[in-house]
Amino acid sequence: MTIAAVQSNPTPAILPGSGGLRGALSDLFWRRPKFLLTLMLLPPLLWLGIVYIGSLFALLAQSFFSIDEFSGLINREFTLKTYGDLFQAANLDIILRTVTMAALVTLASAIIAFPIAYYAARYARGRWKALFYLGVMLPLWSSYLVKIYAWKLILAKEGILTWLLAKLNLLWLLDAWLSLPIVGGNSLSVSFTGTFIVFVYVWLPFMILPVQAALERVPGNLVEASSDLGASPGQTFRNVLFPLALPGIVAGSIFTFSLTLGDYIIPQIIGTSRLFIGQAVYSQQGTAGNIPLAAAFTVVPIVIMGFYLWGAKRMGAFDAL
Repeated sequence: MTIAAVQSNPTPAILPGSGGLRGALSDLFWRRPKFLLTLMLLPPLLWLGIVYIGSLFALLAQSFFSIDEFSGLINREFTLKTYGDLFQAANLDIILRTVTMAALVTLASAIIAFPIAYYAARYARGRWKALFYLGVMLPLWSSYLVKIYAWKLILAKEGILTWLLAKLNLLWLLDAWLSLPIVGGNSLSVSFTGTFIVFVYVWLPFMILPVQAALERVPGNLVEASSDLGASPGQTFRNVLFPLALPGIVAGSIFTFSLTLGDYIIPQIIGTSRLFIGQAVYSQQGTAGNIPLAAAFTVVPIVIMGFYLWGAKRMGAFDAL
């Protein structure tokens, strides 16, 4: 086609409208992009605002009601009596036990995760790094309940762990540990220690990945410079690696701490009769029928995690997520 032919039949700069409802909507969205953005965000915002946040506000409202001690019916008058019940010895013991377990699980997960994450960030390359990610993520692909019941069999008195310790002539050590108050029991599968072990196993991947991501951001020349300046490996860890990896550790602790704080299935299957917050909520709203006290118990981890997230944000943990 010649230049003269192109000039004689120029293409219009603006194409004609397609007409009909489709064309009218297309023109409207083109002229009002903010209106299109609002329509796209409306369904998820309604879901988040009504179903999720709305249910939390309904739960919060229920916590300000109380149970009539004679009729067992809910008294829908505003009161702080239910929150006062949380400070009774039995309920306060449940809260302290849960927070203690969450803190111990978080600390143990950080200690175990750091060397694994450090090796993956500094030394794993190619197929070894792919194998690392596969090994960390693979437990998350299996059923949650299957993993817990498998651990119940492993930790049982007739389980493989007891058999292994007997073969190593270390059964006396297990018996001595199980004889201790609070942490012991008839077997590991019905003890505070068994609950702790399973919590660490289940939530450990949520600690490894943020720590590994934080360590990968640490420039290798900083470690080399620390060594060149005469710092020992311990000094390099305390003054270089740990401070730079701390946001990743705190980011991982958000997951391990909050998931342990709200879980009720693991303590229900593996552990003693001493309740955790999740079990208390399930018991109060189900067997006891005390919805206000169940709601008040539910508010406790929300408040705790609110302060925890505020502190984590100040430490830069969200940058490591």
